[in-house]
Amino acid sequence: MVLYTTPFSNSCLSALHCVSWALIFPCYWLVDRLLASFTPTTYEKRQQADDPCCLHLLCTVLFTPVYLALLVAALPFAFVGFLFWSPLQSARRPYIYSRLEDKGLAGGAALLGEWKGTGAGRSFCFASANVCLLPDSLARHNNLSNTQARAKEIGQRIRNGAARPQIKIYIDSPTNTSISAASFSSLASPQGSDGMARTVPGSIKRTASVEYKGDGGRHHGDEAANGLASGDPADSCSLEDTCIVRIGGEEGGRPPEGDDPTPGNLAKNGAGGGPKGQTPNHNQRDGDSGSLGSPSASRESLVKARAGPDGSSGEPGANNKLLYKASVVKKAAARKRRHPDEAFDHEVSAFFPANLDFLCLQEVFDKRAATKLKDQLHGYFEYILYDIGVYGCHSCRCCYCFKVLNSGLFFASRYPIMDVAYHCYPNGKGSDGWASKGALFLKVQVGSTPQDQRIVGYIACTHLHALPEDSAIRCEQLDLLQDWLADFRKSTSSSSTANPEELVAFDVICGDFNFDNCSSDDKLEQQHSLFTRYKDPCRLGPGEEKPWAIGTLLDTNGLYDEDVCTPENLQKVLESEEGRKEYLAFPTSKSPGQKGRKDLLKGNGRRIDYMLHAEEGLCPDWKAEVEEFSFITQLSGLTDHLPVAMRLMVSTGEEEA
Repeated sequence: MVLYTTPFSNSCLSALHCVSWALIFPCYWLVDRLLASFTPTTYEKRQQADDPCCLHLLCTVLFTPVYLALLVAALPFAFVGFLFWSPLQSARRPYIYSRLEDKGLAGGAALLGEWKGTGAGRSFCFASANVCLLPDSLARHNNLSNTQARAKEIGQRIRNGAARPQIKIYIDSPTNTSISAASFSSLASPQGSDGMARTVPGSIKRTASVEYKGDGGRHHGDEAANGLASGDPADSCSLEDTCIVRIGGEEGGRPPEGDDPTPGNLAKNGAGGGPKGQTPNHNQRDGDSGSLGSPSASRESLVKARAGPDGSSGEPGANNKLLYKASVVKKAAARKRRHPDEAFDHEVSAFFPANLDFLCLQEVFDKRAATKLKDQLHGYFEYILYDIGVYGCHSCRCCYCFKVLNSGLFFASRYPIMDVAYHCYPNGKGSDGWASKGALFLKVQVGSTPQDQRIVGYIACTHLHALPEDSAIRCEQLDLLQDWLADFRKSTSSSSTANPEELVAFDVICGDFNFDNCSSDDKLEQQHSLFTRYKDPCRLGPGEEKPWAIGTLLDTNGLYDEDVCTPENLQKVLESEEGRKEYLAFPTSKSPGQKGRKDLLKGNGRRIDYMLHAEEGLCPDWKAEVEEFSFITQLSGLTDHLPVAMRLMVSTGEEEA
């Protein structure tokens, strides 16, 4: 299949579209600014309350007449532009495909050669997030502002979180056998100064922020990353291996200074470094774990383990310092379950998972924000689809509707994309009828066998109808989603039972479903047949969540509170029941006049962002099992949703040589 890198089939149509949009844009921007000036966020309201001179009110009074005058002057040009723009949309392609051509040896082509479908298997990591990148006037209804700056910051944080090394640190000590709370944020990122993702050379990252007590207490270190420690190439870290840094020594010992790092591979990359004049949506405070250079700690990199009998004491090193030995082992052999009652690890994490393979975003409605997001994410993801959807007049159920916004879907991948299909839901109504919400279907290649059979995976990303009272509409959309996915797999498969040219490794559905598994109003959706064909790792059954699952919809009124304004603060808050009741959105109570509603609620909030995976329809004898599931706080202050991530282990049934 040919992937479209431009929205139109020829340059004449593209040029005409650019001219028409240039005529429309001033009017669009002025309307957006006018509406935004009368919809302040809670952060801006606090600033206004503390402003004795009422400067914000004065600016609003002065600029509103100017905006109105410019709007009146821009209307005739916008009308002419609209006459050309609207009919052009019938010839527009439903997405734009962008590929970074200069990825070199770290690109998708190199990744395909890493897995041949043999051995113990391979893991793939997926993440999904609703980032609320609407025009500024609409985003403010969700208590968010400055869409363009947020888009850039979101891209930086995702890229930095995904590009960090996947390292687990164990401490062997006579008085302490628990793991230190050393953070990935104190480790140097594998990115160079140009922000591009790089392959970690034949050595591992080392941190100087490891501190521990005899009672197992946790400390935050004060030092930043020291860089790469030179060592045996056999102890190198591949993207698919976990680097286990095993530390032995006496209590209170300090890590020695590392050897000189390899030039060009040491970087202190924060999510900061953004443009000047940042808004509260993307301010980086001291200790913000959205920045990889911060000294704050995250549990994502940590696994509790007991030291072995031969690792209780360290060997003496130069200058009486401890000697730190690093070893590399396969993840499947090294993992220690923090939750023995569960088949996989689960946590609230301050970071996106390391070595993230696929990213699905929703509500990237603003086209300028989508471009900024794409530019940032290309530092890690080679293949990106954006500006997905349709515009203008399109046939809907029993009528024609005019689409002002695209679908808001956005997809990024480290692996090559083979086929793409997009479908717009025909039954949207109300405010959702103005956006071309739908489903995006993708087929990606993740490897090839020694017999030249392609190993592929299927991913579907969607955003369902939002109005809470329209359960029947969402159920119909879920029906369409299943039918479209079956048709996509059938039309793109080149295999047959007699001629298996392709092996299917996974089948994943993710997105914002706009219903949860705890509200009584959502019973119809909870019982949909989709959940019998696809497995939800967080769900026990209709209306019953697993005890560790938490809501992904934040209470917008508390987005700027100090307790949740940084990724690590939000992580700590969500680990307590009281914090979840305070800052997560819960189903609205129907009891009139009820006070203290959240104190009476059971559960952990509304989980409306889903990641599902199929256990059937894969290659015979292969299994796709969840290895890790995360609720991520790295986008705190930038969106009103919690991103979710899932790592799937695809096992082939063969023992590793």
